[in-house]
Amino acid sequence: MKQPVRVTVTGAAGQICYSLLFRIASGEMLGNDQPVILQLLEITPALKVLEAVKMELNDCAFPLLQDVICTDDAAVAFKGSDYGLMVGAKPRGPGMERGDLLKDNGKIFSTLGKIINDVANPDMKICVVGNPANTNAYILMKNAPNLKPQNITALTRLDHNRAIYQLAAKTEQPMNTVKKLTIWGNHSTTQVPDISHTTVSGKAASEMVDTAWAHAEFMPKVAKRGAEVISARGSSSAASAANGVIDHMRSWVLGTDEGDWVSMAVYSDGSYGIEKGLIYSYPVTCKNGDWTIITDLTNSDFITAKMKESEKELQEERDTCSDLFA
Repeated sequence: MKQPVRVTVTGAAGQICYSLLFRIASGEMLGNDQPVILQLLEITPALKVLEAVKMELNDCAFPLLQDVICTDDAAVAFKGSDYGLMVGAKPRGPGMERGDLLKDNGKIFSTLGKIINDVANPDMKICVVGNPANTNAYILMKNAPNLKPQNITALTRLDHNRAIYQLAAKTEQPMNTVKKLTIWGNHSTTQVPDISHTTVSGKAASEMVDTAWAHAEFMPKVAKRGAEVISARGSSSAASAANGVIDHMRSWVLGTDEGDWVSMAVYSDGSYGIEKGLIYSYPVTCKNGDWTIITDLTNSDFITAKMKESEKELQEERDTCSDLFA
């Protein structure tokens, strides 16, 4: 059996993690032959709830789960960590401006970045989930220079999965026949769900749906799906977000399917004219634990303009938090 790897999860007593942790422990994320040690971080008032989660994890008797560590000390949670799932973040409250949320969460991710830089495995792979995810990842990257920038990512796989469902439902085809769908940009309402290069059951998606639907219905439906869930549920999406994290990490670590790609918010290399260094969602393939941006796509003027709008939002978010960079 392989040596166990350490997986740190923040906000571990929250709703997303209640759907996430058991799937990690079962082997869904890293493979059914990879033992794991869960290192779970929470704020002090939530530790009692976290201990109950630990009880349940232990009561599942997962063969791959070697240990569960519960703590309110980030230095303990990230000690020697190989994978980091940054779920915990302050939610946006009534009357709170986006800039206020950026500042508050930016301070959290700035602090965590410094701790990760000091105590984690320098090859640690990180997925930021807590919003605003792209910019939180950027702040974390700036405060953890010992980590490779390529190893700090943000979650847009949830948006990718949402888009797959919408397109499959519209074309009345099985979801596993939707290939090469892309989410460009920020995990926000400026994201660009793009079916220009997508196939459904081997046919070009652009020939199966009309452009008006793709631009006027599909794109905003995917971008605003989170708000739709909140309206219906009374709280934010948790199970689907957890599923997106599992998919994101499994693709990254175990590789993408042949003939397909996935969407990940990653360190921009300047592809498609996007500013280098931003954490921006691109279509990528993954192999041997590394991701590679698909760089040879030709985009329409409409998609390109939307991509630049999302880039501008990310630049503005970055500039709002510039005082938090190490």
